[in-house]
Amino acid sequence: MTQGAGQGPEVERTATVRDFRVPAYVHETGPHAHSAHPGNAAPPLEDPLEPPDGYTPTQRDLPVINRGDTVQVSVDPAVAQAPQAATGPGPLFVVGDVHGYLDELIAALQEKGLVDTAGNWCAGTARLWFLGDFTDRGPDGIGVIDLVMRLSAEAAAAGGYCKALMGNHELLLLGAKRFGDTPVNSGAGTATFQAAWLLNGGQKSDMDRLQDHHLQWMARLDAVEEVDGHLLVHSDTTAYLDYGDSIEAVNDTVHEMITRNDADEVWDLFRKFTKRFSFRDEGGADAVRSLLDTYGGTRIVHGHSPIPYLLGDVGSEDDEDSAGPVVAGPHVYADGLAIAMDGGVTMAGKLLVQQLPLPL
Repeated sequence: MTQGAGQGPEVERTATVRDFRVPAYVHETGPHAHSAHPGNAAPPLEDPLEPPDGYTPTQRDLPVINRGDTVQVSVDPAVAQAPQAATGPGPLFVVGDVHGYLDELIAALQEKGLVDTAGNWCAGTARLWFLGDFTDRGPDGIGVIDLVMRLSAEAAAAGGYCKALMGNHELLLLGAKRFGDTPVNSGAGTATFQAAWLLNGGQKSDMDRLQDHHLQWMARLDAVEEVDGHLLVHSDTTAYLDYGDSIEAVNDTVHEMITRNDADEVWDLFRKFTKRFSFRDEGGADAVRSLLDTYGGTRIVHGHSPIPYLLGDVGSEDDEDSAGPVVAGPHVYADGLAIAMDGGVTMAGKLLVQQLPLPL
C-alpha cells in the first residue's frame, strides 16, 4: 500500500457540511428510504433509488430520519490532557468532518489535550485520525490541511501519529482543480467537477491558495483503515466493497484511479463516496457487518452524514433565529456497530474530537 503524504516518517507505514441535501439515489436504505423534500430539483427518476449514471450530488434536500434505536454519547468537556500510555501505543482519537472550520478544530484539539495554546502537538504518543472532508463550506479549508500536515510531522517526532482518510470533498477539490469544466459522463446532462464543487460549498479562497503539495497530500490519502478493532472510513456507505476485498486492495485501487487522472473515473469515485445512510433502518446493522466481515474490526467509525440529521434534530437553514441542532458527542447506532462522528459544524453543530473506544 502506498505511503500517505504528510503523515509520518517513511519507515512507518501510514494509512492514512453541508453536503446535507442530496438526491434520493444516494440513500442506500432500500424500500424504507424517505423521499426527498419537494424542493429537490433533481430530475425525475423512474427508480428513486437508482440515479442516472454520474448524477451530480448537491446540497439539496437531505431527508431527516427519526430513529429510536440510536444513542448519543455525551462527552466530558473537562478533559485537560490526553492520557498517556505507560508502554505501547498511546490513546486513540478520531476527528469528524472539519469543512474549513480551523478555529473550531484547534479549540476541539486543545480541549482534548492534543495541541497546546499555540496549536502545536503536545500529546506525546497519542494517535489521531481525521476522517476526511477538510475543505468546503467553512472559511479556511487550506488552513485546516496545513494544520493536519504540520501535526503529522510533530506527532511523529513525539512518538505518536496524526493521520487522515480521504473524504468525498477531497475528491471534489482534486477534481475541480485538475479537471475544471471538463464534461464528465452523466445521465442527467453535462456535469463538471467545477460546478459540483461550487454547488457543494467550494470556496474561492481555498482554490486560490491550493498548491501542489496540498494536491499531492490529498491524492495519497487512504480510504479505509482498521485501528484497535475500529474500521475507519469517511462515508457511511457500502460502496467501499466495489474497490476491493481487503483494506490494502481498496486503498491501492483508489490511489491508482486518482493517479490515472481520468476525469470520468474520478467522478465515479466521488459519486460513490458521496453516498450515505447505508447503516440506518432495518438493514443497517447487516450493512455494517458486511464491511466488518470483509475488512476487519468490530465497530465502524465514520463521518460524512451529520448527526443532527440522523437524530432528526434540525431547524431551518434559512432561519437565523433557529436554535439549531444540539450535538453532545458521537452517535452510536446500527445495533451499536456504527459510530457517527460528523457533528454538523457547518450548521451550528459541533466539531467532534473523540477518544476511542466508546463504551459498548
